[in-house]
Amino acid sequence: MENVVIIGTGPAGLTAAIYAGRSQLSPLVISGREVGGQITLTSDIENYPGFPDGISGFELATRFQQQAERFGARIDRSVINSVDFKKYPFALQTESGTLEAKAIIIATGSSPRRLSVPGEKRLLSKGVSYCATCDGFFFKDKKIAVVGGGDSALDEGLFLTRFGREVVIIHRRDRLRANSLLQKRASDNPKISFIYDTIVDEVIGDNTVNALSLKNLKTGKQETVPFDAVFVFIGFIPNTQAFKGQLELDNNGYLVVDRHGHTNIKGVLGAGDVHDHVYRQAITAAASGAIAAIETEKFLAEQEGSSYPHSPQ
Repeated sequence: MENVVIIGTGPAGLTAAIYAGRSQLSPLVISGREVGGQITLTSDIENYPGFPDGISGFELATRFQQQAERFGARIDRSVINSVDFKKYPFALQTESGTLEAKAIIIATGSSPRRLSVPGEKRLLSKGVSYCATCDGFFFKDKKIAVVGGGDSALDEGLFLTRFGREVVIIHRRDRLRANSLLQKRASDNPKISFIYDTIVDEVIGDNTVNALSLKNLKTGKQETVPFDAVFVFIGFIPNTQAFKGQLELDNNGYLVVDRHGHTNIKGVLGAGDVHDHVYRQAITAAASGAIAAIETEKFLAEQEGSSYPHSPQ
């Protein structure tokens, strides 16, 4: 029987583990195959407080893990096969067997939709990115491609004009899906241009991105266009498949939580990008992980019939 099982080891899950560990809850953290979440794919993080010279995503995730383990968190690299939140204590089926837990924190995050074209995976963090806030700074005075036509693509494209000398928005349809205000702002920006009815069918480069192979869907014409970076904003997929039918999800599959991280089932909380489809930052994920752990401690105290103690600072 576990006090709390945390599913996921990105900034949200490991921060929850730090707080739960300091509260002497001895949290068990289910990581899956890899520890660290999406930030491990970012080569340099320069906007996380406390690291004025920046830090690699992998190193930051490693430090999160070390700190969590220092306070008694245990990392289990099993994969969750199924969960049962309809009975209490909650049950989780992993590759290693069945676990029971008094509380659950879900921090499984979300995954960016990929182009799934040659070169994309190989050049990830070498000019291929899914986060303008994370990586835009590294492409000052460069020619940047943005793939997508929704609010995120235009919003991030506008952000990237702070750095790039030119931002080209590539969209597979003949009109954008973004709201009219964003479309006007993008159209009025002298750094932004548009390529419509077009897809990227290859990312080209040896050690870094230097071009994209583009295909016009109406004419079939293909051409290779020089670019220094490509930012992909065609949506995110929340990692909530295992919880369908048991927890409330929104129309896009994101976990529905209240302002304190509680799901529709008492004792099951959510943290990080699994419910946050707006900010998707390491620091906001970490903050929600801390909130979820504090709320979990309150819940467990109530279950034991004791008053909630002040959480360590």
